[in-house]
Amino acid sequence: MNFISYDFNTASPEIDARVEALLSRMTLAEKVGQLVQANLRWRDDLDDQIRQGRVGSLLSLNGAEQINRFQRLAVEESRLGIPLIIGFDVIHGFRTVFPIPIAEACTWDPNLVSQAARVAAMEACVEGIDWIFAPMVDIARDPRWGRIAEGAGEDVFLGCAMARALVVGFQAADLPGGRRIVACPKHYAAYGAAEAGKDYNTVDISERTLRDTYLPPFKAAFDAGAATVMSAFNEIAGVPASANPFLLKTILRETWGWEGVVLSDFDALGELLHHGFAADHREAALRSFNAGVDMDMMGNAFPYHLANLVREDLVEEAQIDSAVRRVLRLKFALGLFEQPYTDPALAAQVQLTDEHREMALEVAQKSMVLLKNEGNLLPLGTDLRTIALIGPLADDHHNPLGCWHARGRDADVESVLDGLRAVLPEEAVLLHVPGCAIEDTTGGSAGADFDAAVSAALAADVAVLVLGEAEMQSGEAHSRAHLGLPGWQQDLLEAVVATGKPVVVVLMAGRPLVLPWMVEHVPAILMAWHGGIRAGRAIADILLGAVAPSGRLVVSFPRSEGQIPIYYGHKSTGRPADSEGVIQFDRRHRSVYLDEASTPQFPFGYGLSYTTFAYSDLQIEASEVTLDGVVVVSAEVANTGDRAGVETVQCYVRDLVGNVTRPVKELKGFQQLTLAPGERRRVRFEIPVRSLGFHNLELRYVVEPGDFRVWIGPNAAEGLQGEFVVKDS
Repeated sequence: MNFISYDFNTASPEIDARVEALLSRMTLAEKVGQLVQANLRWRDDLDDQIRQGRVGSLLSLNGAEQINRFQRLAVEESRLGIPLIIGFDVIHGFRTVFPIPIAEACTWDPNLVSQAARVAAMEACVEGIDWIFAPMVDIARDPRWGRIAEGAGEDVFLGCAMARALVVGFQAADLPGGRRIVACPKHYAAYGAAEAGKDYNTVDISERTLRDTYLPPFKAAFDAGAATVMSAFNEIAGVPASANPFLLKTILRETWGWEGVVLSDFDALGELLHHGFAADHREAALRSFNAGVDMDMMGNAFPYHLANLVREDLVEEAQIDSAVRRVLRLKFALGLFEQPYTDPALAAQVQLTDEHREMALEVAQKSMVLLKNEGNLLPLGTDLRTIALIGPLADDHHNPLGCWHARGRDADVESVLDGLRAVLPEEAVLLHVPGCAIEDTTGGSAGADFDAAVSAALAADVAVLVLGEAEMQSGEAHSRAHLGLPGWQQDLLEAVVATGKPVVVVLMAGRPLVLPWMVEHVPAILMAWHGGIRAGRAIADILLGAVAPSGRLVVSFPRSEGQIPIYYGHKSTGRPADSEGVIQFDRRHRSVYLDEASTPQFPFGYGLSYTTFAYSDLQIEASEVTLDGVVVVSAEVANTGDRAGVETVQCYVRDLVGNVTRPVKELKGFQQLTLAPGERRRVRFEIPVRSLGFHNLELRYVVEPGDFRVWIGPNAAEGLQGEFVVKDS
């Protein structure tokens, strides 16, 4: 990457001195005010609350003019003139909307993801936004959970890489007008493990799983310079994350030594009442603040009760001072005291530029995953005369924006119809038929037009169906128990396939879908996700072969909902699915289903190209390494097809025996190669032995000597295999 990222965690004696000077002048009420974040719906007297120093932060404001107005109240009309910090959910772009985060992760290109995050920060900062509530770094292994759309999928190693990349991009130091933005990794912690895939639901996992699986991406984000974190809605083992001293003090402050700002999620402190963890907002304020929350988002706990709790000697004012120091230190580091306002004219100069739109196109192209291409149906031949473009998402200018699309506008979106019209030769005929709605809102199929769709398919050389989810069918509060095509789309698909014409399905969705019939009967399937404003052009480029697909899955696709959760890094069990099992009661017993395969429909890391690749000659430089050493493993990768392509080479390791059980595979490295037809290259991975550890019986991070297995391959289910040994010395 060609930009510098701002590290807000670097100590500054000058800032510390300014913080202490300001803190010494503050009343208790003004101190508590710095720990309150509100939006325009919080109170009718918000202006007066800001003038009195009772609000330290605002979220979800609209535009530079509005933000400047509130900053003037804080800076020019309050006693101490402390500026507000302005937060916003900038999840995958601002005005230039990129593919949703799970799609961005499918690029397997952290540098590109950093560049996209920097664009988002540039466009947000010119409106006066200082604080981005992203990245979401929750490991997610249940596609029923709608917020799987917002993260990097199921893997810890890749999740850490994307967490670092996004923080570096959001906190780029060269933003327009000299402004700065701080990232806020979320949701701390283990929100992605919510039971049954239901949003806001209970989490009950071991401390070892917490430390080995769910915490590393947060640590990676902090090591990259993130100076804030958002506590989660969920509980863990009976203690809500937003009032959990083990998470917020023991790990954050004591173990990691992190000194950033802890922000609660939206009304998460008030929700302690619904958890049954606090009787009222007073108790919620007491338990959450003493546990380690610094700022109350949508403050209905801190502003009304925190000062009184100090007077009652239930909260120490010294602890209030510590929290306020963190908030003020951040505001000084952001440069808000020197530059609280932003020039409204900057937005038109910075947002949705041609350069940003080109980057959105590149990310969209590289995020899309070719799941199936039977008979090399794709790319479509240039000699096609007529294409039937069918489906409710074929000419959609809204849903490709995806969930949390910030300032994205429908008018900015290129639909698949737009994209194909832009690249097809003039003599080509496009027959566009929606066929049905995305969702069934009528209680019947009366609104569907299958006959028109079938007629279009019969009149065409190929039918391209654009199917999937609406943007509001994934994301926060949008869990689904059934992961097939919504509404009457499955019926539409079957009607078109029955014509016997070649069929390509383009899937737009915010999660993996369960599509066994489609996988069996449709020869070509492209997973396009919710691909942002340039989705239509990116899809057209891939369908017509101007761009070869290079995306790889970051989450396993289940064959049925009954397999969930399904992920590659599972434990072996005593009777593994791939073993012969044990004869018991005259039957073979293994960890399998009676009525479904044990493997995913498509595994983690999977994706096809318009060429083929072959792996050979796995080499391990030293079969024995020491605890302070490095495992060096390599393999030859060759392009065996007739066109250039990008291959994402993946390296997995298994610790065969541990003092606690270990996953059957763990990703420990990946590299992308662009190979010309016939080109061959050796790919080399250097894996520090230190990275092969886990938390043992005493919950200490250790690397144990012993036997290990290593794979280099195209996904988690395939690859060349070797072995090495780790020795004490």
